[in-house]
Parts: sequence; C-alpha cells; structure tokens
Amino acid sequence: MSSTGNGGGGERRAGSAGSAAARARLRHAARPAAPQPPAGRRRGGAVEAPDAVRPAQPAPTLAVSQPGPRSDGGPPPAPEHRSEAGPRAGLRARPGRPFPGGPADTPVGPGRPTGGSLLDLLKVAIAILDTAGRVVLWSPAAEELLGWPNELLVGRRIDELIPDPEQVARIRAAIQDTLRHGRWAGPAELLDRDGAPVSVDARISLLVDGDGTPFLQVNMAEAAAVRAVERDLAVRDALFEQSPLGIAIMDTELRYTAVNQTLAEMNGVALEDHVGRTTGETLPERAADEITAIQRQVLATGEPVIDVTLASPVTTRAGYRSISYSRMTDRAGRVLGISGTVMDVTERYRAVAKVEHARRRLSLLNEFGSRVGDLLDASRIAQELASSVVPRLTDHSAVVLLQAVAHGDDLPRHGHDRRTSLLQLGTASVQDGPEVEVMLRRGARITFAEDSACGRVLRTGVPELLSGADQLDDVTYPGDPKMQAARDLGVHSLLVVPLRARGIVIGLLLVSRAGYREGFDRDDLAFTVELADRAGSSLDNARLYARERTAALTLQRTLLPQQVPQPTGVEVAYRYVPGSSGTEVGGDWFDVIPLPGDRTALVVGDVMGHGLRAAATMGRLRTAVRVLAALDLPPDVLLRHVHELADDLAQGPDEALLATCVYAVFDPGTARLTVAKAGHIPPVLVVPGGQAPEPTHEGGPLPGGAGRILDLPSGAPLGVGGVPFESVELKIPEGSLLALCTDGLVESRDKDLDVGLGRLVSVLQEPHASIQAACEAVLDTMEQGREPDDVALLLARLGHGRAGTPTAGWTLPAEPTAVSRARRLVRATLVEWGVEELTDTAELLVSELVTNAVRYASAPIGVRLTLGETLLVEISDPLPDPPRERHAAEADEGGRGLELVHRLALRWGARAEGIGKVVWFEQALPGNEPDGS
Repeated sequence: MSSTGNGGGGERRAGSAGSAAARARLRHAARPAAPQPPAGRRRGGAVEAPDAVRPAQPAPTLAVSQPGPRSDGGPPPAPEHRSEAGPRAGLRARPGRPFPGGPADTPVGPGRPTGGSLLDLLKVAIAILDTAGRVVLWSPAAEELLGWPNELLVGRRIDELIPDPEQVARIRAAIQDTLRHGRWAGPAELLDRDGAPVSVDARISLLVDGDGTPFLQVNMAEAAAVRAVERDLAVRDALFEQSPLGIAIMDTELRYTAVNQTLAEMNGVALEDHVGRTTGETLPERAADEITAIQRQVLATGEPVIDVTLASPVTTRAGYRSISYSRMTDRAGRVLGISGTVMDVTERYRAVAKVEHARRRLSLLNEFGSRVGDLLDASRIAQELASSVVPRLTDHSAVVLLQAVAHGDDLPRHGHDRRTSLLQLGTASVQDGPEVEVMLRRGARITFAEDSACGRVLRTGVPELLSGADQLDDVTYPGDPKMQAARDLGVHSLLVVPLRARGIVIGLLLVSRAGYREGFDRDDLAFTVELADRAGSSLDNARLYARERTAALTLQRTLLPQQVPQPTGVEVAYRYVPGSSGTEVGGDWFDVIPLPGDRTALVVGDVMGHGLRAAATMGRLRTAVRVLAALDLPPDVLLRHVHELADDLAQGPDEALLATCVYAVFDPGTARLTVAKAGHIPPVLVVPGGQAPEPTHEGGPLPGGAGRILDLPSGAPLGVGGVPFESVELKIPEGSLLALCTDGLVESRDKDLDVGLGRLVSVLQEPHASIQAACEAVLDTMEQGREPDDVALLLARLGHGRAGTPTAGWTLPAEPTAVSRARRLVRATLVEWGVEELTDTAELLVSELVTNAVRYASAPIGVRLTLGETLLVEISDPLPDPPRERHAAEADEGGRGLELVHRLALRWGARAEGIGKVVWFEQALPGNEPDGS
C-alpha cells in the first residue's frame, strides 16, 4: 500500500505474492473461530470495545470453506461466505462501476430514502480500527465499496487487505502517526473481495472513548469518484470565479445565494450586498421587473431562457446584456432554484445593429431605385424621393428643383444666386397640420439669401448638417415663414444636400428631424448624399427625356394639320393624344383634304414604331397622300401609288416602311362615300335611326343612331404588298357619323380588338350635344390598361351640301346636238342665278368638253353646275380614259379644247367615277378673281 499524508508516505508497489499472502491469512476463518472478547478494554490480552463504538451485536460465527490452491499457481479464489445472520452476507462489489453504491445499486426497502443525493454518488466507507490495526466496525458502505462483509473482517487486521507486504509497514506507520498527531490523509489501495485492487482516498482520525481508549476512524472513498468531484469543483470554481460571464445562483424565492465578481461589477453592487436579496432589490425597478418576470417563468415552467438581449439596467454602464436562466434540481428532482449567466453584448449588439442599420439603408436605396427606375417625370421622381425617406430616415422632407429641370430645359452654365428659380416639387411629412402646409407646400417657389445654407450648397455642392435654433435660422433667409413653421414643429436637426447631375447642382434635398428623435450624424449625412446622387441621375434623365419629348412632340405637331378645314357638306371634329412613354411619340396622323366638286377626303394613318424617325416618316407619308389626293385619284388607286413609294418613304435604307391607312372620299352632292384601307382598323359608321332627320346646321346636336363597323377589304399595310387594294362605295344617309381612328384608341393589353371597336360603336350610338362632345366621350372610354400609344380620332358628320347652294344638272345623249343644248342650258341657268358675267366663258368651255365627250363616248353625258364660292362645272361620260392636254400646231384644226380650258378656267381636272370619268373646271365669281386675272 502506498500512502501519503500527515503521517508519512511511500511509493506504490504491487505484488501477486502479497495479495496471495493476505488472502491466505483470511482463509483460516474456515476453521471454527473461537469467540473473541470485545475490543476496547483488555481482558487477558484482548481489547474490549468501548460502549461508544461497540457494535449492536457480536460478530456472527462464520463457516467458510477452504478452497485449494489453483493449478496455475495463482492466488486461490476468494472464499465463499455463508451467513445466516448477516444482513449483507451475500453482497459483492460490482466491478466496472466507477461509483459503487449509487442509486442503481441501492436497494429500496423500509426506512431507506427513495431519492438520490451527492452521498449516493460519492460513497464514504467508514471503518473503526483499534490501535493495532484490527477492524472493530465495518460499515455497509465499506461492504459495498470492497465487497467484504462485516462478519468476515471484524477482528482482523486491516493490513490483510493490503496487496503489497512492503506497504503494510507504511500503513502501520500511518496509524502510529495518527496516534501521535490525531489525523492522517492520503491515497491507499485495498483489495476487494474478487482480489482486484481498489484505489481509495483515505482519511484516518483518532477517536477516544469515555474511558480514554483510543480508536482509529478510517473514512474511505473511491479515488476515481473523489477525483471526479474534485474536478467538478475545480470546474465550478473556474467558471464561477474566473469566468468573464456574470453568474448568479438563486433559491426558490429568487434570492441570490451566490454571485461572482463579474456580475457584481456589472450590476454595480458589492458581492455581499447580493446574497439574500432579489433582483428587484439590487437593480433599478424598471429593469428589474422584466428580468424578474423571466426568472419566475423559468422557475415555474422549467423551460430555460437562453440569450435574451436586454438593455443594460445600470445607467452608468449603458449598453446591452444577454441573459440566460435555467432551473436547478437535485438528484431526487427537488427544485433548488435557478442559475443564470449574464454577458455584456454591447459591442455585439451594436455591431449587429450597425449591420442591420446598413441593411435597412441599402434596402431603402434599392427600393428608391426600383420606384423611380422607370419614371421619366421630374415631379414624380421628386415626390418619390421625398416620400421614400419619411419616416425611416427623417420626419419631414422636401425636394427643391431648378425650374429648368422641372420643365425639361437646358441646365444653366452659370453659378446659382438668389435669382435662381427653384420649385418645391416633392414633400412628405409624418404629420399633417397648418405648420406642415406652410413649410412643405408643394409647387411653392423657393427664395433664399446668397449667404444662407441653401445658397452655399447650391453654389459649392457641399452638403451641410444644421443643428440648433441658430443654425436653422440660416437655412433660407431671415424671417422665412417656412422656417418659423419648422420651429413650431420642433425641428432641431436638418440636412441640406445637393442634387447633382453632370457636375451641376440641379436642386436640393432637405430632410429634418423633430421632437425627441435623435439628431442627424455624419453617417446619416453620408447616406443622404448617396441617395441624393442617385436621385440626381434620375432627375437628369427625366429632364433629358422631357426635352427630347418636347422636341419630338413639336416635330410631330408641325407635321400634323395646323388647320383643319370644314368642307361643304361635312362637319369635322378631331382629337390627337400623344403617347405617354417618354420621347416615344408615334407615327399616327389624320388629315382632311378638300377635293374639287365640294368633295372631301378623310384620312387616318399609323406608321409602325415610335420615336423621332417614326414621326418624320409620318410627315413624309402624309405629304405623299396629300400630293396624290390633289390628283383626284380614287382611294384604291391612291393607296397603290403610296405603296409604290414605300422604299422612298422608309425610315432608313435598311428599314422598310410599314404603315396602315384608311382613305375615304365623300361627295355631298351625290351622298356617296368611297372608302379603301391598307391594313388599318375599319371605320365605324353611325346612321341616324328611324326616318331620315332634317338637315342639321353645323355645330348642332348629334342624334343617336344605329352604328356598325364597315366591312371593307382589309388590304395589306403599306410597304408589304401582295394584297390588292379595293374601294367600297356607299350611299350615306343625311347626318350620318363616320369615325376613323388608330389602334391606340381601341386596343388594350388583355382584350381583343373587337371589344374596343364595340365600345366605340356603343359610345357613338348615344346622342351627344355636338360632334366635339362626341369626341370627348370617345376619349373618356379609353382603357386604362391600354398600350401607351398615340391616338388619332377623326369624326365627320356627313350631309348633302350646305343649305342654299344652287345646283343644276342634266343628262344629254351622246349626239352632236348635245353641244348646243348644253350651251343653252348653261346660259339660262347662269342668268337665273344672276351671274351673267360668267356666261361667255362657261359656254365656251362647256362646248369644248361636251364636244370631246360626244366624239369619244357612246353613252349619255352628264352636265352639272354648282354655284358656291366658285362656279363648278362637271362633265361626266362613261369613257374611263382621262383627257390629255396637248399643244396643237398652227395648222391643226383641232386639239385646242383642253388648252382653252387650262387658260380660261380658275382650276380644272379630271377624276375617275364609276366606270367613267368626270372632267371639271372652276370659274371665279365676279369680284373674287385672283390677282393677275
């Protein structure tokens, strides 16, 4: 046995011979043992045990068999014990259990507690020895530790359990040392009943009974269990005393039973002032209430609370703490209280808060970018900028822009001064009220002193952070009502940040905080500058778009009709609505072209595409249509000629012309409408219901009627070809309404074209106060979800000529007598109308034209006179070939008819009509002759 302690020590040795010798000395118990006198007082060489330590009953007589020696020379097996009276005679130590005698090894019986405790975990075996080292008492715990029963060891020397004979002397020396000094402690090694060595931690104390007889009390615990407890205690001490975390132990009344120095320093309360007091008695009331509620919850439910972040309850150490609590129970399950740890997480919290703050700021930047990314209106961008920072960054915000930016003008190249025109176009606030209305009136013109904050920022482009009443007075100019309203609102911190584009300050962003909100800092200023720079780029893009859009619209308007005539027998109304997406003006156009014979051409077209090039192509196409219309060509022939010019009218050499068009000609004298279209949406015709109404004067009410979509041959768009153009001729009732439009009026993203056309028909069928009111009613029904395309709408109310216009007509046979008869009819009619001055010229020209018709035609010849602003004479025949003017030689007897017409008429021409043609000329009325006549 090796032992160290107060009484001595030695090195450990183990030998099989010593173990065998010790067991051999015990096997003599196989012989009947003579009764031994009680230990304590000596009687005939024996020691009688004192009453204080005398066992309850004498050791029973044992019957132990003597096993023979093993064949392999090893120690004999441990003797088998048989006992009638010993209550633990059959108990053996269970090898492999580090803590014998734990709850699993403790039998449950009458008088034995069912719960576990630390003593169940750390078994302390007790033995009483006399001064000679013989066992006087052997406790049940010792039986459980080594497996030797009480009745086998009482009266035997303890050194018989020591495996090494050399250690016997040491343990005897330890006994002697205890007798001299009163105690000894150290490790030891004993054999269990199976012969296996068991390391124990031993304590020997000197006991003296009332008679002065000395005894030795030996306390033994398994060394492994003792080291485990010592390790646990060392860990506890390290964690409790050296931990950087604040640690607290509290009882079931939530009173501190122990705290470490770290927690005492955190709370600002001494260690001794914690013990016996609750959290509410050591911390400020408001902070303690929240912590106490958490402690009670953990104590009641047993559910731990882990890493709950709270503001520091100690005002002198402002910051944040992470608290964790868990309930403590013993091995029997009894609640002992709670334990808690407190960690200062101020830096972590602030780091996380800083990251979260940066994330929110980045989110605000991204959100603002997405909100203004597709905006091309400076006013809307300004409002979005002002709204995006309230309330996340500021309480009040205003966006002030140069007037040039708001109107799409060029940026000024000179420095800003007090004469710079500024408009407040974006405002937002966390509250409403008269003061807010004064400070943040949208559209207000902003003035400032040159030495004010606004003046300095406009000139230098350097942002400024203003705090306090003195600095806030310096924002614009002294006595500014807006700043007085700001003071009334409690504004105490303000940022004046420039909005820049292309190195030029184009406006200001003013944000302010009021009330108890923390003032702006440098981080806020840096973020606001970043936001303002992004807004400045968007505002400059909007300015450029506005400028380009204005230029495009100006070009487009110059290419559209500047004045729309009101021809004879037709009342016209029109509307043109530009597209709504930036500079993307379209190629939609309309036209009203007066034709000879009081006829009128109505045109609506659409060039595919958008932008300036589409607008320019539209202008060329409209010019071509007007030029060809002057030739008085039928609609289908005119569209064919325009199509043949497609390559010359295209936007570029690598781009083909693609356009749609509808061309209609109305003759009020015959009430006929001739229509042809090239891939365009069909016209709508509304015929007055019931009987034909009386002729209405221009500008009168528009009665309702039955509407329909004209079924016309579609034709291919101009520039496509492959499909012939065809004209359709219709007889139109008096007062009918014709509607021509482009697809922007009736198309939408989610509905068919027929739906839009049906809506147009429904609107036009209703009665309206005037044709102008009908135009407005049509535009009011446009789909909100329609494509942002241009809209051209042309409405025409078709009549049969102006009231009071003299008209006369005859049909003559294709005979030579027709010439003289035509002259007589013309003379008599002009005399009747009171324009005798025109008779001679009219007779001559009618004679020439009728003569040509009689010579070449074989069907009746028509003659019609119309007296309006001029005298119109029309000669019709069924021959389709138009007349050709030629220059006759001096010797020629004929060929001068058309030359006379050309020289004497104000205007003349020929047009196809039906299967034939019409040759016409006009004469100016007396007093209306053109200059040089």
